[in-house]
Amino acid sequence: MKRNYSKELEIIIKESSGEKGDKPKLLIHSCCAPCSSYVLEYLSQHFDITLLYYNPNISPKSEFKYRVSELKRLVSEMPLNTNIDIVIPEYNDREFYDEVKGMEDISEGGERCFKCYEIRLRKAVQYASENGFEYFTTTLSISPYKNAEKLNEIGERLAGEYGGVKWLPSDFKKKNGYKRSIELSRIYNLYRQDYCGCAFSKTERENKNTAGTNE
Repeated sequence: MKRNYSKELEIIIKESSGEKGDKPKLLIHSCCAPCSSYVLEYLSQHFDITLLYYNPNISPKSEFKYRVSELKRLVSEMPLNTNIDIVIPEYNDREFYDEVKGMEDISEGGERCFKCYEIRLRKAVQYASENGFEYFTTTLSISPYKNAEKLNEIGERLAGEYGGVKWLPSDFKKKNGYKRSIELSRIYNLYRQDYCGCAFSKTERENKNTAGTNE
C-alpha cells in the first residue's frame, strides 16, 4: 500500500504538541524561497524552525547567491509567529560534482537526482544531529517534479544511520501545498527559477526550449 506521508506528518504534529506549548526543534533543508514559503507557513505553527540552505548542486554561483537573497527576503517579510534562523554553509559545487561523477548524461528525475537528494539530506541530518534538533526534513517534496517517495526513503535511512534525530515525513505538494506556494510566490514577488539548479538540468531545460522554438 502506498504511504500517505502527508497524513503521517499530521499525526506527528498532533502527537508532538506539548501540553505547555513547547515546540519541537526542526531543521528544514531549504532548496529555494518559493518552495520554502508554504512549508514555513504551515510548519512554523508547530515547530521551532531553523532553515539549512545547503545546495552545492546550484550553478552558477551567482544563481546560488540570488536564491539565498530571496530566501532571506522571504523570511524577513513573512508574518511568521516564530523566529526563523537561516544557516548557509559555504558554497562548494565540487561537493556535488564529485558525488555525481559518471551520471552526467542521466535525465533529470533519475538516479543523479536521487544522489543529489542524498547529498543535501546527509548534510541536514549531520547538522541536526550535531545541534540538538529533534527532527529534520526538506522542502523538496513540495515540487511536483521531485520524487516524494524517494525523498522520504532517503530521509528515513539517514535518520537510522545517525540516530538521535528523527525524519519528519512529508509530501508538501499535497493538500494544495504546491498551489499555495505559487500564491505566496506571487504575494511576495519571489523569483521562481525555470530549472532545478544544477548545470545539467539547466542545459536540459535550454535544449527543450530550443527544440520548442524550432518546431
